[in-house]
Amino acid sequence: MTRMKVGILSGGGDAPGINAVIRAVVRKGIQNYKDEIVGIKDGWSGLLKGEYTRLDLNAVSGILPRGGSILGTSRTNPFKAEKGPEKIMENAKKTGIEAVVAIGGDDTLSVAHKMSEFGLKCVGVPKTIDNDLVGTDYTFGFDTAVSIATEALDRLHTTAETHHRVIILEVMGRYTGWIALEAGLAGGADIILIPEKPFDIEKICEYIKQRHARGRNFSIIVVAEGAKPKGGVEIVYSESLDEFGHIRLGGVGYFIGKEIEKCINLETRVVVLGHLQRGGSPTAFDRILATRFGIAAIDLVHQERFDRMVTLRGNKIESAPLKDVIGKRKTVDLELYDVASVFFG
Repeated sequence: MTRMKVGILSGGGDAPGINAVIRAVVRKGIQNYKDEIVGIKDGWSGLLKGEYTRLDLNAVSGILPRGGSILGTSRTNPFKAEKGPEKIMENAKKTGIEAVVAIGGDDTLSVAHKMSEFGLKCVGVPKTIDNDLVGTDYTFGFDTAVSIATEALDRLHTTAETHHRVIILEVMGRYTGWIALEAGLAGGADIILIPEKPFDIEKICEYIKQRHARGRNFSIIVVAEGAKPKGGVEIVYSESLDEFGHIRLGGVGYFIGKEIEKCINLETRVVVLGHLQRGGSPTAFDRILATRFGIAAIDLVHQERFDRMVTLRGNKIESAPLKDVIGKRKTVDLELYDVASVFFG
């Protein structure tokens, strides 16, 4: 068993459970392998700038239930910086970092794969509340986001029913509708709109009219931010791009609300859940999954199985080559959507 100096970073958007991963890597790394663990601040930015913090057992004590990341995060793409990859290799060598555990979604893990080709030994941990990473059945943070959205739907039901309104809940989901679908199914939504199935406003109005004909004078609609009308494009909040070329989506809920009010004389309200889905304490499921991922990641480091991502398949923790999972997208299971659609209207 070789003692190593291992760096750990979290990149991209925050997700409940990141701290559980960090805690697991530190605990097993120090206690079982006698490693020295280096916290890299603010994602790949920390390796570019040489900003670190020492992670010992005291540093990770009590962080299991905390949301966010004690290391911070950023959407930094070192391949957009002048000689970025070379700076990262130089800083890793200078600091004595022998391997990096990168916690992140597709962008962060794509950088991990490219840096592996530069000679940086990387292991990836999948993190996205959108649950859209290929190769793993679930990503941590998703269960928490669904739970928060479901609770919001439970609360919105009572006010929608009392005021005889249509209430639209807009949730995250840039390219996939996992949160909208599972929260909508769990929360009894009357209509669920996802990026995988472009929507028809006339069909939405028809569902609402069907409900009224049955004496149900309110409706709850859940929509993923990336949902788009048939023949149309996503509704964009801001045209500015981040370092990975992503625009900011948002506003589809308001677009649908206006369209509904045009075709039905019914008061419509919109709630955008936004970053509430990312914040706060992770659910028990996410704490356990993130802990298992962290343990598996430090084990992969010591097995020298680099350029791989830890995965959940069934109830087993496995791993997959990063090249097989990056740049792809796990879309919604349409069989599950068919189950949800039984309850539309």
